[in-house]
Amino acid sequence: IESAFKGARYRVSEAHDADIGQNTVKQYSVEQNEHFVLSVQDDTDGNKIIDLVLDKELDREKEQSLEFTLFAVDGGNPQKSGTANIHVTVLDANDNAPVFDQATYKASIPENAAVDTVVITVSASDADEGINGEVTYEFSRISERAKKIFSLDTKTGEIKVIGSLDYESNSKYEMRINAKDGYGLSSDSKLVIDITDVNDNAPVIYIKSMISPILENLVPGTEVGIINVQDRDSDANGQIRCSVNQNVPFKLVPSIKNYYSLVTTGQLDRELVSDYNITISATDEGSPPLSSSKTVHLSVADINDNPPVFEEQSYSAYVTENNKPGSTLCSVTARDPDWRQNGTVIYSLLPGEVNGASVSSYLSVNGDTGVIHAVRSFDYEQFKNFKVNVMARDNGSPPLSSNVTVSVFISDVNDNSPQILYPSSDRNSFMTELVPKAAHGGSLVSKVIAVDADSGQNAWLSYQIVSSTDPGLFTIGVHSGEIRTQRDISESDSMKQNLVVAVKDNGQPPLSATCSMYLIISDNLAEVTELKELSHDDNSKLTSYLIIALVSVSTFFLTFIIIVLGVRFCRRNKPRLLFDGAVAIPSAYLPPNYSDVDGTGTLRSTYNYDAYLTTGSRTSDFKFVTSYNDNTLPADQTLRKSPSDFVDPFEELEDSGEVGSVQTLPTSLP
Repeated sequence: IESAFKGARYRVSEAHDADIGQNTVKQYSVEQNEHFVLSVQDDTDGNKIIDLVLDKELDREKEQSLEFTLFAVDGGNPQKSGTANIHVTVLDANDNAPVFDQATYKASIPENAAVDTVVITVSASDADEGINGEVTYEFSRISERAKKIFSLDTKTGEIKVIGSLDYESNSKYEMRINAKDGYGLSSDSKLVIDITDVNDNAPVIYIKSMISPILENLVPGTEVGIINVQDRDSDANGQIRCSVNQNVPFKLVPSIKNYYSLVTTGQLDRELVSDYNITISATDEGSPPLSSSKTVHLSVADINDNPPVFEEQSYSAYVTENNKPGSTLCSVTARDPDWRQNGTVIYSLLPGEVNGASVSSYLSVNGDTGVIHAVRSFDYEQFKNFKVNVMARDNGSPPLSSNVTVSVFISDVNDNSPQILYPSSDRNSFMTELVPKAAHGGSLVSKVIAVDADSGQNAWLSYQIVSSTDPGLFTIGVHSGEIRTQRDISESDSMKQNLVVAVKDNGQPPLSATCSMYLIISDNLAEVTELKELSHDDNSKLTSYLIIALVSVSTFFLTFIIIVLGVRFCRRNKPRLLFDGAVAIPSAYLPPNYSDVDGTGTLRSTYNYDAYLTTGSRTSDFKFVTSYNDNTLPADQTLRKSPSDFVDPFEELEDSGEVGSVQTLPTSLP
C-alpha cells in the first residue's frame, strides 16, 4: 500500500541450492531501484532471513507498480546464481482529500420559498480511486435552526428548502459544507444564503399596561391603558395604522412611535354595562396589506351608588296561632345592583314594640337570606296582627339601606275548650237549683253559662244534656244553654235531679266541656233534709273515725264527754252546702282570657251581668243589666270559692224564715 512507512519489511523466501557446504547459497542481492533495498540476516540454525525493506514511500498516483530482480549466488567456483522477478503492485491509500470547486458559495432565496426549492448545488473532487475517491457531502458548523430549514443531498451536494423561511427571524444563514471520501479524508467550503423580505407578517399588538377594573365614576379622557403595535417587516411593509371599534366609549390617542394611549370618551355605569370588549385593529401598508386585531377585556369596578330595593312595597305573613318557635313566616328579598360587598344585602329588624314587648322577642330575620322566623308561639287571643319594619343594608362604604313593612296576621285555631262559668266545676263549691213543685212544662229552671276564648266558628257553642236522672223531665236550649222543664212536675218525680250537660264548640276538631247541674224539686229549704245529709256525709265519716280514735286512747269518761260535746258543737258550725235558687258565678271560675279580642266570641268583654232568681218564680228569668263601671264591686269581693263562706248569710236567713228567694251578689264579667 502506498501509505506504507519507510523501513517496512516484506519477507522473501530464500533460494534453494542442491549443493552443500561451500557450494551452497552464500549471497543475495537485488536489482537497484528507487524504493526497496535487501536485508539478509543469518538465523540461529544457519539459514538466511531475507527481507525487502522499503527505503522510500510509494505514491500510487505517480507509480502504480514496480518490477525488479532478486539475485542469489553460491560459494562454488565458478559461482552460480539464480534470479527471481519481484512484481510490486502499489495499492491505493486514501491520501488525497476531496477538493471543492469554490472556496465560498453564495445563494439568495425569498422567505416565502416553497418546500423542496433548490437553493444551490456544491461539488468536490477526489484524486483517489475506488472507495477512496467517492465523495459524500454533509453540513458542518450549522445552527440547529438551519438544520430544520435546509437539507443537503449527500451524494449530489444539492441543497433544498425543507422548512419555513422567515426574513424577520433570520435574514442570512452561514454554514460550512464538508466533502468526505470513503476512508474519511475531507475538506469543507463556506455557504452563505441570503433571505429576501416579503410582506408576510401582520402587525402585532402588545398591551404594555392596562388598568382593569376601572372605576365607574372615571371622568371622560382618563387614560386606562398603553398599546404598542409592531410589524417585523421592513420599509412600507412595516408601516402601521391603528384603530378601535366604534361601539365602546374608548379611543386610541397616538403617543411616541408605534405607541398609543387608550382613553375613555364618555361616562361609565357598571350597572348598565359591567364589562367592555375593546377590539384594537392594526393594518400595515404592504402590498397586499396585512392586518391583525386584539380584543382587550375591561371590567368596570363598582362604587356603592345604589341602595337595596325590596321586590315588593310591603309584605304580608300569615301564621296560625300555637305555631312552633322557629317556624318560617315569610321571606323578604331586596336587590342591590351593585357588586360584591356593595351589593351584599344584610337584613335586620328595626327596633320596635309589639304588644308592649320588643319586636325581637317575637320575630327574627336571617341576615343573609331574609327569611323571617317566629321566635315564640303566637296566641290569637292576645293579638290578631302586628307590623314590623325590616331593614335591608348593603356592605358598602358608606352603607346604603332601605326599609319595608311586614304585616303579620295570626289566624285562630280551635285551641280553647269551652269554659263553663255556671255551674262551677270547682269541687269545693256545691251549687244546686230549686225547682218549684208546681213548675209547668217549658219553665226556665236554670241556665248553663259558658264562653270560648276562640273566635268565629271556633267559639260557636252548642249545649246538650248527655245524662240526667229523669231523661224526659228537662231539656236544654242548643244555643242558649237554658234548662227548661219538658212537662209538668209530678209527685212521682224524684226530689234530687242530676243533669250532666256537655258544651261543644264548632271548631275542627270540636272541643267540649261538661258540667253537672244539681236540681232539687222543692218549695222550701226545710224539706231538703236529704241534701243536708249528703253534704254532711263525708264529715260524718270523719267524725266517726275521730270518735273511735278518742275512745280507744281515752281512759277518762269525763274527757270523752267533753270531746263529744266539742264535736257536736263543731257540727253545728259546719257550712250548709245549699244554695237556694241562686246562680252564683264567682270570678275565680272565669278563665283569664275567655273574652274575644274582637268582640265576636261568646261574651263581649265590655259587659257584665247581675242575675236574680226566686224559688217561687216559674220562669226564673235572668236579668242582664248595666255594663261594668267603677261602682261595681270586683268579683273577688262579692263571691268566694268555698261554700263555707256563705254559712253566715244562710243561717241568718233560716233564723228569720226568709228562704223564699236568694239574690246573687253582683258579679262583673271581664
